[in-house]
Amino acid sequence: MAKILVVEDNHDYQELLQNFLENAHHEITTAGDGERALELTAALPFDLILLDLMLPGLDGFDVCRSIREKCDTPVIMLTALGSESCQMRGYGLHIDDYITKPVSMALLLQKVEAVLRRTMLSVPKTMQATSKTLHFENIALDPDTHTVRVSGHPVELTLREYEILQELMLAPGSVVTRKTLIEKLWGYDFSISDTRIVDTHLKNIRRKLGTADCIETVRGIGYKLKRRQNEQTDAQADP
Repeated sequence: MAKILVVEDNHDYQELLQNFLENAHHEITTAGDGERALELTAALPFDLILLDLMLPGLDGFDVCRSIREKCDTPVIMLTALGSESCQMRGYGLHIDDYITKPVSMALLLQKVEAVLRRTMLSVPKTMQATSKTLHFENIALDPDTHTVRVSGHPVELTLREYEILQELMLAPGSVVTRKTLIEKLWGYDFSISDTRIVDTHLKNIRRKLGTADCIETVRGIGYKLKRRQNEQTDAQADP
């Protein structure tokens, strides 16, 4: 059972979500506007937030931005706004999924459970793979402390960003496909529309790594880590 906050201003739809998720054995708290949602998240711990965008007062983007300033609680945006710009804006705020209404309750539950499995109901598979610190170039990733350092300095990554970087560091030099990342970390079957989810998270990882960024895009497939030192050595060896 997970503690889920449903932020939805339409009372009938809010009640529908609450009843359905409670029947799936989750503990549901509801909020009808952004201000109330922030009051609840400040006072209570939640395992997941299901967040509408079109809310009275603060909209869903503002609510998510305020939440992300304080914690990494998983957020799924559930909204009638289906434009690519809205989705990109949402993923830019480090949400875990973006679901466009109308959506079947069965599919919604599958996506909710996928996020919960990854974040609270099981130990992530990548964490089971090794307990030793992973190193690539001047990047160090420690599974025991769940931290990333560049040249000894800490780099703040979200949980999803950390997991993606760990997948790449577990297979240095090898291509990790977007399909693999979606199915392993998000927990559901890959579709072509999911590529922007991965790409947005990779963009954020690269920005945070700064000059230590050694992630290479393999067009149409995925990503891999590429050693820059080898390129420099080869260039110096050329006549």
